[in-house]
Order: sequence, then C-alpha cells, then structure tokens
Amino acid sequence: MKIGILDQSPIVSGHTPAQAVRETIRLAQRAEELGYSRYWLAEHHSVAALADPCPEILVTRVAAETSSIRVGTGGVLLPYYSAMKVAEQFRMLEALYPGRIDLGIGRAPGGDQMTALAVAEGRPTGAENFPEQVQYLVAYLADALPADHPLHAVKAMPRGETMPEVWLLGSSDYSGALAAQLGLRFAFAHFISASGGDAVMRGYRRKYEPSVHEPVPRSLLCVFVVCAETQAGAERLSASINLRRLNMDYGVNAPVPSQAEADAYPYTPADRRRIEHHGRRLVLGTPETVRARLLELKAESEADELMVITITGDYESRIRSYELVAQAFDLRKSGGS
Repeated sequence: MKIGILDQSPIVSGHTPAQAVRETIRLAQRAEELGYSRYWLAEHHSVAALADPCPEILVTRVAAETSSIRVGTGGVLLPYYSAMKVAEQFRMLEALYPGRIDLGIGRAPGGDQMTALAVAEGRPTGAENFPEQVQYLVAYLADALPADHPLHAVKAMPRGETMPEVWLLGSSDYSGALAAQLGLRFAFAHFISASGGDAVMRGYRRKYEPSVHEPVPRSLLCVFVVCAETQAGAERLSASINLRRLNMDYGVNAPVPSQAEADAYPYTPADRRRIEHHGRRLVLGTPETVRARLLELKAESEADELMVITITGDYESRIRSYELVAQAFDLRKSGGS
C-alpha cells in the first residue's frame, strides 16, 4: 500500500512563512521515518496561507534532508513556464537524487487573476497550449524529439539514464482524458473536487494509451485528511481548515487560522452550510475510520496509490495526524510499498 503526502507549506496564524518552510522540512523527515512513499510540494503564488511559490527549489532541500522517500512537485504550474527550462530543472534534480524525483505538472493558476498576470508578465495563461507543452516537456526529459524535428539537437542537461516520474495532476475529466491520451501517470485532487473523481479515474484507466515510458496506467488519489485519537478530536482539529475555506470563499487572503481563532469565530448559519458543503472533500476521524474511508475511496476510483494532505491550526497536531494514518496502514512495516 503506497501512501504519499502533499504539503502546501501552510502558514499558521502567528507563524512566519520561514517557519512554515522549516516545518515542511521537518514533516518530510518524519514522513520518511513513518514509511510514506512520496512527498510532494505544491505551487501557490501570493497566498497568505501558503508559503511555497517555487516547489522546484524546495524539492532540492527536502531531498537533501531525506534519503529514500520520493520527492516531487504537486505540482509545477506548467503554463507559466518554458517546457525546456522545467525539463532542465528536473534533469538536474534527477542527477542529484537519481530514482527519487517526481515531476507533477498542472495547469491551474495557483492564485488569483491579478497574481497570475504578474507571474506570467501580463501574458495569458490559457490551457490551449498545455497539451503541446506537456508533450515537449516529456520529450526533452527523455531526449526523445524525433530526428527530423527542428529542435532535435537541443538537449536538456544534465543527461542521464533515468528520468523523473511524470504525473499529470487534475481535478476534472479534462486532465484525466489528457493523461490517458498522452500515456502519463495521473493524480486526481479529491481534496479540490470530491464529486465525480471516481468516474474520471476509472475513465482514465479504461482509455489509457500506452507510452514508451508508461506501458500501463498508474493513478493516484489525493485526499484531505484530519486524523485524531477520537472522532471529537478530529472534528475540532478540522475547524481551522473549515475557516480557511470560508476565508477563500469570501476572498479573505489570510494565514491558516489557529485552533483558538477557529474555535472563537462567530459562524453564521450560512457559514455552517458552506462548511457542510466543503466537508465532502474531507476525510476525518479516528485512525480506523480514516483507514476505512480511504480504502473505500481507493476502491471506488481504482487508484494505485493514495496521497493525503493535512492542514490544522498547529504544526504538532498536523504531524500527529500523519503519524496516526501511518500507524493505521502500518506503513513503517510495509515500507510504503
């Protein structure tokens, strides 16, 4: 049973972004000890609650501070960037940490419209060129441009015998269909879209077109999880992410609320209805409850692997949640395999 971690490097109220990055490194080290198989870092821009706008840099530090866990991005927002430059960055990472690097790529803006314009220097970042970008990226990574291609002589350095695992990330049928068409691994963000993901993932598997590097489909389901020793404890810990999602709904760009802030917030009936709606994206409870629900979701979606993301109102309870999930699945004994 492979289970990975997606870390958005949350900035909890009362802490600095630098502290959030240090907590990412600490959690990655603990994740390796616990038997998690992958550790992915997300890309967000100008978001007060999330500290990492450049996961390709943080991957380097996390990989240096660990020794066996796979480290990657969840993901690089490719429409902002040159496919060639991303290929060079990840060829370098593969040279530094061979056999341990994942390249997850997405097409979301990772921030609001104004920020997207700033990151792209005023250029539109529509998805119309995304499939072509993905194909070029994979070709550069694998040194697989056709001999008659005008850019065949261009090589992404440093070249090597291995290449990162490439995962296409998404929360819609578009991403699943594209991953199937291009013969790529696919990761579905249940923590963003809880409805219909099982059908998208099954469709990906049914329509998969084998590629040179990925002869069979491989899929991963990423789920938001809050785990505690008791159901009541998990429900209380979930208050911080519930308030964080309310802030997002209302356009409030603020750090992740602390537990005290979440407990004291004057929720209206409308707020509670929103929280209930968002609750479909959250698996919470005791280790036994969480394990049963994650296995159910894995079966429904026919996923090969699971990935979990946890954000709470303090860093210690976040680590404890991951510890309890690891214990529930006996990851240390299985080595995450």
